[in-house]
Amino acid sequence: MKTDTLNIKDPVLSISNLSVAYDKGNYAVKNVSADIKRNAVTAIMGPSGCGKSTMLRAINRMHELYEDIEIKGSVVLNGKDISDMPSIQLRRMAGMVFQRPNPFPTLSIYDNVVAGYKLNGIRLKKKERDEIVERSLRDVTLWDEVKDTLHKKGTFLSGGQQQRLCIARALAFDPEVILLDEPTSALDPVATSKIEDLLVKLKENYSILMVTHNMSQAARISDYSMFMYLGELVEYGKTKDMFTNPKDRRTEEYLTGKFG
Repeated sequence: MKTDTLNIKDPVLSISNLSVAYDKGNYAVKNVSADIKRNAVTAIMGPSGCGKSTMLRAINRMHELYEDIEIKGSVVLNGKDISDMPSIQLRRMAGMVFQRPNPFPTLSIYDNVVAGYKLNGIRLKKKERDEIVERSLRDVTLWDEVKDTLHKKGTFLSGGQQQRLCIARALAFDPEVILLDEPTSALDPVATSKIEDLLVKLKENYSILMVTHNMSQAARISDYSMFMYLGELVEYGKTKDMFTNPKDRRTEEYLTGKFG
């Protein structure tokens, strides 16, 4: 499938012929190519086991944490091949947020936000830390809720607040792209709605790539959608076009609930 029909100029990410195998020759992602638009929400949809999360994790090289992973193809982030970057630099540019909220349990709300700096050995003056914490928490609309309890542990927050804290932790480095792996699947409907509203707001300053199993969520907040099936990128286009006029029969069957 060609992505040039989308007319995405100056993409934040260019994925070219990406394949990922956990076992030699057994590919979870198969020859995927796509350009990802800046300052937009792009959803990756598809049934369980279709390669959504695998592709997302390949973008910030999380697979290097596992042995015997085989990766082919390339990912270019903001004009730079990610394979040529130090992993620390890459993960600052591509912030990752996972399915379940995972604030560091022994750290305060304040220290959770700036944890990445400490883990990477980057020293900051207190004024710099204070500014980063406030900016990041304001960006996720959490500042007013926690400004008087910044030195309490992050695990005392509700599930939705914890997930916004994790997004703030990713934003602390001012990344080029935010990678979200089903960020609301562990949350209740009210917390989910807050996260969705937040992502729509954040795309003004960030580019967002989000795995979701929730088709209605993709329809509500994404500008572009990918449909993956058995490791392949079946269809990629504007969300409103895909939902109203899918070009591939498999996409239509998935969106109408015939499988998934």
